[in-house]
Amino acid sequence: MNEEIKNKRLEGTSFIVETDSGVEVYDSQFLVAALLIFVAQGSGAIEPEESAKMIDLIEQHFHLQGAESLELLTRAMSELAEKPELTQELAKLGRTLSDADKEDIAVMALKVVAADGRREVAEMEKFNQAVEAIGVSPETVHRAFDRYFAETMPAS
Repeated sequence: MNEEIKNKRLEGTSFIVETDSGVEVYDSQFLVAALLIFVAQGSGAIEPEESAKMIDLIEQHFHLQGAESLELLTRAMSELAEKPELTQELAKLGRTLSDADKEDIAVMALKVVAADGRREVAEMEKFNQAVEAIGVSPETVHRAFDRYFAETMPAS
């Protein structure tokens, strides 16, 4: 069942949405979970390796327990399914993040794309859409790729 958004507003680092069911508050943790899910779904399905990687990345980045990371991802999937227009609205929240936060998110998204051992074109297209939607500059994307390769390539 899709819920209609009646009112929405940015308040600091939170996005507030009012629907018939009540008020929901979305923060940067929710935004990161939603973006990672968006990218992982690029190939049509979220592979088990991608799910495990998203849980691990969120756990590390936000210093959460594994169950909390899973709960956050599950909530993001559910909310995005119920409120499809939320994706565009969350992008506005993403644009308020610092360049350093945007770079961190881009690195995490690249790790999710690579988690199943395949770099699918559709997932990279979703990556590009996601970073563009939250206003990640080309320079920041370039730094994210550099960091990704520095963190994941074996030392020579």
